[in-house]
Amino acid sequence: MMDVARRAGVSSSTVSLYLRKPDAVSPAASQEIAQAIEDLGYVPNLVAGGLAAAGSRVVSVIVPSIRNAFFAETVASLQTELAADGLQVMLGHSEYSEHDEEALIRTALAWAPAAVVLTGLNHSKAARKLLAGGGVPVIEMWELGGQAPIDMAVGFSHAAVGATAARHFAQQGFTSLAFLGARLSQDRRAAARAEGFVAEALRLGLPEPQILNHPAPATAEAGAQLLGLAQASPSEFQAVACSNDLIALGVLFECQRRGVAVPGDLAVMGFGDLSFSSTSNPPLTTIRPSGDLIGREVARLIKACVHGAHPSETARIVDTGHLLVERKSG
Repeated sequence: MMDVARRAGVSSSTVSLYLRKPDAVSPAASQEIAQAIEDLGYVPNLVAGGLAAAGSRVVSVIVPSIRNAFFAETVASLQTELAADGLQVMLGHSEYSEHDEEALIRTALAWAPAAVVLTGLNHSKAARKLLAGGGVPVIEMWELGGQAPIDMAVGFSHAAVGATAARHFAQQGFTSLAFLGARLSQDRRAAARAEGFVAEALRLGLPEPQILNHPAPATAEAGAQLLGLAQASPSEFQAVACSNDLIALGVLFECQRRGVAVPGDLAVMGFGDLSFSSTSNPPLTTIRPSGDLIGREVARLIKACVHGAHPSETARIVDTGHLLVERKSG
């Protein structure tokens, strides 16, 4: 607060008043204080004083979607591990919006958390600045590769997942491939899987796969609609990789409605190995990302930091890998 006051040319008490009652400060002073806060990346500590210790037991976890079963599994695993050490999870949901994620980060830092856990490596410049100067451990989960993490990272390469799917189809003798996804402009991890899929197919000498994208969230309904687009395409696809198992489930349903045999007429692969994948008709070939393992590894890093043993440079990045689960759909 003193740094903000010096930069704005006002007293600390004026800054304090602005934070509590902005309307009580003159417009000119308010403008200078707001600019100083923006320049310095200052976040008020709402748990200062007697509540500071309580704040240090909170871990802020921000996920793109609470509807996504992948992240639910990770959060459940993370919460179970942290509870054993008396740490509590504060969950935020950004709906794949960098703006919303930034707002959640500001709120999280205001409560002086023991750690901040984010999903993925892509964040706004302002969010990265806030986190870099926040003075708390930051763990980015569910993604490795591309840019370096802010602090620590636990996850896997999504491009490698896409490459695994393409190699599997190539080994089955399929040459005409497509990738079916949803909101790929927002879901950058799904987009990375699509890019890895295309790149590996080309590396193997196959024709370039098509990428079909649905603008709405990834659901079974979106999968059914995407299959309709694929069936209407001049290309006759032999195999489709889906951005997740829900999309793949919708494809299977639509294949049954259209009389398309799976895998006889069309091979189908998902991502996630969700609970229904092994019991769908036919059982779904998919790629398992081990969301529970990600949660456990994130918790391990957080607990190490809480106990004063911040991981070394080599231990700050944990690759949890992925596993191809071959079933009957392709």
